[in-house]
Amino acid sequence: MKRLTLILLLLTSSLALHAQGEAGMMRNAEKIARALFYIQQHYVDTVDIDKAVDAMLKGLMDRLDPHSTYIPRDEVEATNEPLDGSFEGVGIEFTLMADTLVIQAVIGGGPAESVGLRAGDRIVAVDGENVAGVGLTADGVRDRLRGPKGSKVTVNVLRNGELQDYVIRRDKIPLESVDAAYSPEPGIIYIKLSRFAMNSLQEFLDALKKYSDRRPDGMIIDLRGNGGGYMHIAVHLADIFLEKGQTIVRTEGNGIDQEEVASGRGFYPEGAVVLLVDENSASASEILAGALQDWDRAVIVGRRTFGKGLVQQQYPFNDGSQMRLTVARYHTPSGRVVQSPYEQGHRDEYYSHFRERYEHGESFSLDSISLPDSLKFRTLKLGRTVYGGGGILPDVFVPYDTVGVNRYFRRVIGTGLLSEYAYDYADKHRKSLSADDFDGFLKKWQPLEEEAFDGLVAHCAEAGVTAGEGELEACSQILHTRLKALMARSVLGTTGYWRVINMEEDPEFRRAMEIVRAWDGFPKDL
Repeated sequence: MKRLTLILLLLTSSLALHAQGEAGMMRNAEKIARALFYIQQHYVDTVDIDKAVDAMLKGLMDRLDPHSTYIPRDEVEATNEPLDGSFEGVGIEFTLMADTLVIQAVIGGGPAESVGLRAGDRIVAVDGENVAGVGLTADGVRDRLRGPKGSKVTVNVLRNGELQDYVIRRDKIPLESVDAAYSPEPGIIYIKLSRFAMNSLQEFLDALKKYSDRRPDGMIIDLRGNGGGYMHIAVHLADIFLEKGQTIVRTEGNGIDQEEVASGRGFYPEGAVVLLVDENSASASEILAGALQDWDRAVIVGRRTFGKGLVQQQYPFNDGSQMRLTVARYHTPSGRVVQSPYEQGHRDEYYSHFRERYEHGESFSLDSISLPDSLKFRTLKLGRTVYGGGGILPDVFVPYDTVGVNRYFRRVIGTGLLSEYAYDYADKHRKSLSADDFDGFLKKWQPLEEEAFDGLVAHCAEAGVTAGEGELEACSQILHTRLKALMARSVLGTTGYWRVINMEEDPEFRRAMEIVRAWDGFPKDL
């Protein structure tokens, strides 16, 4: 009783600070508090009030726009971690294969690397507890391996048939948002950014410094699959490419009217820039793409982006839970609205519409996108036509590539057989594959490739996955590429993986390279 009375007093005293709608807000706050009191005191069965309140708040968020969310206390850390940019643990990336914990990659400079763990190692016990063949989940792995900085954990590792114990002192581990960075040709820099996290700007600048000792001749920024993150990080990245005073983004909301403009301190205000986007590029990705497109500063290559033009503010509750509430809409410099249409409380229909874009052929043909003249806008330097009304439409459309994606390929990938085989193969041939750079890896992989591929086909057949007539031949090239990419990742990390994919499989990347090579000012024939 005292607890609920206190809740009511806190609610009403806080709400009294708001003049607009004060009476209605206080009336509803009292109604909720009384309902909780009646349930706790008089309901026939025992009720977990905390869970009931969580469900109530989630239901309230579901009545709003599709991007306002409530985050229960036990989900806050996992939800915020990718954007905060670090966690405390041992420093590995892992996968679960055949009910076994396999190290996928070891984070450079982290505790696991310092004691000698490496990709391909299988962790079979943690602090004496068997974790192999017991139905371990990803959450179970994190529960056992993560912990306060300075604490220790002992892992029993199987490597080449031998068991060995490693004692690891946990530390703060950075979560990198630059998945890949390299120079595909002299003077050209490619950077793949997976999200806009707190440390993304510094990672981006570090990658530039690492691969170029001068201002690059051209840059390819890959935002495909990047669902967004912190808006101010996107603003800072856009600032690198724009001139002083140029608008980056404008936000409007309840009492909010704000414009972000370029500082003029960016080191790359001219030169070739291509942004790669797809249907999963959203939010902060669209802020960056929209700003550079509107100022005719970058060529956007790929497919129409998701269309999330709403800004969320995070509000904490006393119990540690949080609410991400939409507080504003943003507009590109030309005035375009990026947010796809939605109705409040119709979240399922909103996401269904996104799936329908694929079913209606949007990923394969630009002609399938019908946009009225009312959504036409003009870029701010060259006066090119661009469109609002939902997402960023690319300057150069590249359809989704389905060459070789047949029934057999989907089964090999979807059942995890390719990954399983690749880890085993890399583990057995680690000395043969070891290389200091990408060219070195290519030389070592070439004589092994056909034998390795034949082994993959045999491995799949043993698991009951066989190709129908003509299927193996049709998907042979893409399977070769994926196997090669996984080998490169085992030797050189995620940059090695994406370098193989870009080089052998990616039409968007090839088109981007063509544009950068031919750059003589912004292309006039788009």
